[in-house]
Amino acid sequence: MRVNKRLSTWIKLITFSSCIAIVAGCGFTLRGSQALPENLTQVGIIAPFQYSGLSRALQKRLPVYQLTGVITPSASVDSAMLGKTVVIQLQPEQFERRLLSVFSSGQVAEYDLVYSVKYTVTFPNKLPIDNTLTVSREYQDDPDQILAKSRELNLVLSELRVESADRIIRLLSSQYNRSIVSTNKQVVKKPTTPLIRKRED
Repeated sequence: MRVNKRLSTWIKLITFSSCIAIVAGCGFTLRGSQALPENLTQVGIIAPFQYSGLSRALQKRLPVYQLTGVITPSASVDSAMLGKTVVIQLQPEQFERRLLSVFSSGQVAEYDLVYSVKYTVTFPNKLPIDNTLTVSREYQDDPDQILAKSRELNLVLSELRVESADRIIRLLSSQYNRSIVSTNKQVVKKPTTPLIRKRED
């Protein structure tokens, strides 16, 4: 009886350990876990418009990952900030509607709302990394409920910005490792002095 109980306990332990190993191998991080090393806790956000939708979404989501977000216009970025802070520079966001279906009247019934943004991440004393992020959501239109659908559309756009902000933050860890590798490759090795042999006459 005891043997079966111990065997059952060991099986549960092995199964639990295997699950953790698989999840870790997939690069999954728990919500609220720190996205960067402990010495990097501040993120400067540079946007074409100081309080754009995505920059505000980033600032709100960063504390979830134990980071502090500071929105700053391009003109106010100085060398002191670049030397101590991870900088995310956002380009203008873009929205695109891709037709999925239409009503019998020819009016749009459903479309794919595509949100994309280009941005650059710069870690202290590292080379900048350019990125393009795209997220999409299916959206059903209704010409008979213009006001309600307009509010719903604004809500969907807000959700897409929050989703994009989370993805940008979650990518910081892997991008930090990439920046270290890229910087190391740029280091020029000191040339060795060739050995000159004296000619014997």
